[in-house]
Amino acid sequence: MSHVAPAIREKFETLPIELKNAILERDVKLNNIHDLMNVLEQIVAEGERDAPK
Repeated sequence: MSHVAPAIREKFETLPIELKNAILERDVKLNNIHDLMNVLEQIVAEGERDAPK
């Protein structure tokens, strides 16, 4: 089960719903802004890898 720490909840809530759902589906623990940034970087990298060329 994913966890978003209260310290970054406000930043997390500013993301689009589709992105929030994609993050929560990953079963991650977001304790700080660096955790959030790492997950976002992973999502971007996967999108670039899976994008048609």
